[in-house]
Amino acid sequence: MSRSVRTRPEGSGRTLGEAYDTALLDLDGVVYAGGNAIDHAVESLAAARAGGMHLAYVTNNALRTPDAVAEHLTELGIPTGADDVITSAQAVARLIAEQVPSGSRVLVIGGEGLRVALRERGLEPVESAEDDPAAVVQGFGGPELPWGRFAEACYAIARGVPWYASNTDLTIPGARGIAPGNGAAVEVVRIATGAEPQVAGKPLPPMHRETILRTGARRPLVVGDRLDTDIEGAFNGEVDSLLVLTGVTDGAQVLAAPPRHRPTYVDADLRGLLSGQPEVTGDADGGFRCGGWTARAGAERLELEGEGAVLDGLRALCAAAWTAGGEEGCALDSGKALARLGL
Repeated sequence: MSRSVRTRPEGSGRTLGEAYDTALLDLDGVVYAGGNAIDHAVESLAAARAGGMHLAYVTNNALRTPDAVAEHLTELGIPTGADDVITSAQAVARLIAEQVPSGSRVLVIGGEGLRVALRERGLEPVESAEDDPAAVVQGFGGPELPWGRFAEACYAIARGVPWYASNTDLTIPGARGIAPGNGAAVEVVRIATGAEPQVAGKPLPPMHRETILRTGARRPLVVGDRLDTDIEGAFNGEVDSLLVLTGVTDGAQVLAAPPRHRPTYVDADLRGLLSGQPEVTGDADGGFRCGGWTARAGAERLELEGEGAVLDGLRALCAAAWTAGGEEGCALDSGKALARLGL
């Protein structure tokens, strides 16, 4: 599939809440971290909803059910129904249901979110490789998931049972920092069996398909904190994206991003939904301007001069880095330029 290489963040004269009909919001690192709402999230989402934007919450975390997620969001002050929550458990359950007979048993290595999603698709969750499963599905089970669950998966996979994973995020943000995610657990089973799972979650097409089927979005905006899931998922789905810097991605990673990881817009947090986005312009000398900043790609490093809003400086640097990087990630040193912005 041919598509142009993004070389700078886009501008928008309208607020993003007006320009898009639906926000497809990641949860961990975007709306909350460790169960607590991220600064400005509650009020920003309320204002976007009041302005007519449909809010849907799209998470690779397969541990909790949509009902549980909706209840948690509502407790945080973000009124949400279960129908507005889409999980990788739902995406992988649909994927399995399309490949095994209705009523089949599925060995679950994960939490209640997976079990509920499988039952929704007419499949029967089971706990042991001795239960004659037609498939094995693995999703995030939280820090209390017993080691023996991985052994059950390995026993079944060794017998030729097909293996599915809700997602392969290596890490997950929490209140105390970054913790191992489902992708780390998937690696345990992969190493032990030599097998490869079919994966449903972001950034792969099954998750995007599940999201569009459940939300009916016509002009969606993916909002996330991860380049390799949220932003790449938007790229694969050929929809626009907003990267917020409240989760795992920092300024240096944005600047080094290859094309599939380059967001349409960059903002500090969910207040970005309530504003337009400034335009980044190029000049004849190879510089890129945004607000009071001008960025250039030097021989060895990115250069930044001027003053103004921090995010404008980052947007200008994105244009310089992405243009210099072309279809590859930018390898120029960005440390000094980011230090000027306090990033």
